[in-house]
Amino acid sequence: MYNKFYFIFLLGILLSLSSTAQELSATVSIQSSKVDNQVDPKLFGQLQTQLKDFINQRKWTADLFSLEEKIDCSFFITIESVVSPGVYDAKLSIVSNRPVYNANYTSSLLNMQDANFTFKYQLSQPIEFNENRVQGTDPLEANLTATLAYYIYIILGLDYDSFSLKGGAPHFAKALNVLYNAPEGSGISGWKSYDGQRNRYILIDNLTKSGFDPLHQALFSYYREGLDQLGEKPDIAKGTILNALMSMQDLTEANTNTMIVPILMQGKLTEISGIFSKSDKSVKKQLITTLSAIDIANLNKYKEILE
Repeated sequence: MYNKFYFIFLLGILLSLSSTAQELSATVSIQSSKVDNQVDPKLFGQLQTQLKDFINQRKWTADLFSLEEKIDCSFFITIESVVSPGVYDAKLSIVSNRPVYNANYTSSLLNMQDANFTFKYQLSQPIEFNENRVQGTDPLEANLTATLAYYIYIILGLDYDSFSLKGGAPHFAKALNVLYNAPEGSGISGWKSYDGQRNRYILIDNLTKSGFDPLHQALFSYYREGLDQLGEKPDIAKGTILNALMSMQDLTEANTNTMIVPILMQGKLTEISGIFSKSDKSVKKQLITTLSAIDIANLNKYKEILE
């Protein structure tokens, strides 16, 4: 009897751990209105469910995550056209957020769009990914999961970087491995350095190249030493955040083709404006100078709020 109850108790613990072991709490949304009259109406609903399960139920690291530690992220797929039966051109938008310590809001970590997303999918097609055989047996089928896995490792890397200095390195290395072994074939793009000015090659190059080491310090400083400390040490934290942004400015000016800094600044307008809205004029002046280099798209809005 004792052994039986002990087994049940142990099983309960293991089930509890397994239910919270996965790292991501992702939503997946597929918008297919442009091609709905060309495909089986069940197809993209099935794909959406399969991709959500693929992302959320797979173990992507060796670490255990509690429910509250899971990374909040979203994948939005917009189907643009049917290339051939079962093959689709799409745009993929990726959003990832991080909770802020002692605050009731989350901060954006990743907010970007990948316009080079071509893949094959048919009803009842299994969703599979093997990091040791990224190319699979069919390049266009493999490109579906390879692209998602690549961005999952980017999400993990940025999240880990925000909590510990260079903590994301192992996950960026896995994203780089996906890139090095990415599917190749007609219609597949985004993996090569020459595939446009913004692509997966440039993104992971920015995150792994030794010349971009200051970026990882800036990420850690902005989030862990900055945002997380605003409640307890607001003046010190604001200075740390400004220094992190200035470090990104230096990096951008030294690397004119950087892709990662503009991506990291996406969705930061309200957050940064709120942090510095009551700062003195000299701080705001420095902030505007810095933002003119790293977030020029929103510069006028920053000026309206801060000046």
